[in-house]
Amino acid sequence: MNIGIVCYPTFGGSGVLATELGKALANKGHNIHFITYQQPVRLSGFHANIFYHEVRVPTYPLFDYPPYETALSSTMVDVILNNDVQLLHVHYAIPHASAAYMAKQILAKQGIKIPVITTLHGTDITLVGRDKTYSPVVTFSMNESDAVTAVSKNLRDETFKNFKMEKDIEVIYNFVDVKRFNKKPIDAFKKVISPNGERILLHASNFRKVKRVDDVVNVFLKVTEQIPSKLLFVGDGPERPGIEMMCRESFAHNDIRFLGKQAEMEDILAVSDLFILPSEYESFGLAALEAMAAQVPVISTNVGGLPEINVNDYCGFLSDVGDVEDMSKNALTLLSNEEKFAEFKKNALAQALKFDINTIVPQYEELYKKFI
Repeated sequence: MNIGIVCYPTFGGSGVLATELGKALANKGHNIHFITYQQPVRLSGFHANIFYHEVRVPTYPLFDYPPYETALSSTMVDVILNNDVQLLHVHYAIPHASAAYMAKQILAKQGIKIPVITTLHGTDITLVGRDKTYSPVVTFSMNESDAVTAVSKNLRDETFKNFKMEKDIEVIYNFVDVKRFNKKPIDAFKKVISPNGERILLHASNFRKVKRVDDVVNVFLKVTEQIPSKLLFVGDGPERPGIEMMCRESFAHNDIRFLGKQAEMEDILAVSDLFILPSEYESFGLAALEAMAAQVPVISTNVGGLPEINVNDYCGFLSDVGDVEDMSKNALTLLSNEEKFAEFKKNALAQALKFDINTIVPQYEELYKKFI
């Protein structure tokens, strides 16, 4: 099959999932055409079946805001016409679904039928898409897609709750390449971070308010008071400067590191003991799933799609939003009991295997075949 994949090229979950999906499909012999404004961060190295098409947006004094959606639609048309693309799979509804609809109509005038599948990832529905500025276009473009998928049952339910949907939404979960993430730690790397065998806590996100990163700091401070620990932050975003200031003013400032954006998360997860995700909302929680694949138990909130992957008192613990005391208690429960900690590590891997790439990718292939 020749598949066009449209996504954001960033570290966000939608871009990561779309890129990993494309790479997995290419490994199975399909031709994959990525269409976006820059090369996706997870798209590195050469692959004979992967093609990257950059969306170029000319700037003119007339435009305060360059019309990316128009340029994207035109690029979709060009790629489809010149590469025999059979289907467009767009990730994140805004603006990809509406741009795909425009491209589809342009091609229909030329007698070419191109199916469009829209995958919903989270804030495109729960935050941005519900804004009255975008809602009519988002609703229309979803309903005009040939198929709509969501990465969790919770996201599917939220979409039906907040939009007038005229078509079904199939749940195809996010996935993880367990083989990639389940690797042995690099001892030298671990000794640099925790020279005296301190426990390593990890948080990775885009540092938006919804992630409640200050809760990560407060959980860590309570944990390290009883069990010597280190805290690693991966990622970047608007809340990072404030969090850095908060850490500098704490008694444990020398035990906290900000690593910035990282593409090779498997090496960092391999040396980590606990993953902390206290978000106000997560449509799925791909970062938590990657942690589980690395046998890292997860301390998270009981919101959105997180309970669908983080099974309470099995591979991690769930707490109410903002309940730092409970999250700290759960973290200490694991870190102070080696037998329980070892059991949770094993369970985390078993849970991640349910979402392994080899289980989920065939579901997308079957969906494609319905329209090709």
